[in-house]
Amino acid sequence: MPTDGVEKSTAQATQILELLWRHALPAKPGARGPKPGLTVDAVVAAGIALADREGIDKLTIRTVAAELGLRAMGLYTYVPSKDALLVLMVDAVAAEDPAIPADLPIRDRMIAIATRIRTELITHPWLLEVSPWRQVLGPARMRRYENQLRAISDAGLTDLAMDRAIAVLTDFATGNARLAVAAAGAAAQLSDADWWQVHGPLLAEVMPAADFPLAGRVGTAVGEHYQAPADPDGAFAYGVATLVDGILADAGD
Repeated sequence: MPTDGVEKSTAQATQILELLWRHALPAKPGARGPKPGLTVDAVVAAGIALADREGIDKLTIRTVAAELGLRAMGLYTYVPSKDALLVLMVDAVAAEDPAIPADLPIRDRMIAIATRIRTELITHPWLLEVSPWRQVLGPARMRRYENQLRAISDAGLTDLAMDRAIAVLTDFATGNARLAVAAAGAAAQLSDADWWQVHGPLLAEVMPAADFPLAGRVGTAVGEHYQAPADPDGAFAYGVATLVDGILADAGD
């Protein structure tokens, strides 16, 4: 990367990290005069509320500014870009996750790690549209990681295995949350029962039953049991329990 590109990236990273860790850093001496009418916290809260209500596609500096009764240029006083705002929003949401109670059995603590991630994503579906790769770490996300590590620190895992366990539980919770969000969105348009009433008979007409004996039998049983194409909640409960049992078995080897 050319020198000017490195300098630009460094300047941007510094600005975002200083915003993320603003409450931990010493206050900078400011110019005299009236204080801003808003705070970065208020801007971030408005961004979260907008994304929760309308989705990430509607999130822009202009729309967030409008939420706060500002012009777009006025918002740049608080955040330098939409990307920076998203970083701040992701960290702010993580702050809602309290520490996992230490008196729970280790198995329940591990399940809680995945359950809380899944709940967060279902509550704030726009998080599923934010790339998890190279997310800049703020105080809330670091605190949550600290809490997650503390929750499983007595499981007998190595440091690397603890990190991998948290990553696997998070990845599973994320995948299942994506399915749950999709199911809720589809159900808002057409119920699962009505969808199957339309598609079931049509599928039976075009699918040669003899070619798919197992798929036909199991698919019918699943549909009758769930009254839906799948069961995200049940799949999560089964999957996270299986994952945790495997992790603990590995720790005991």
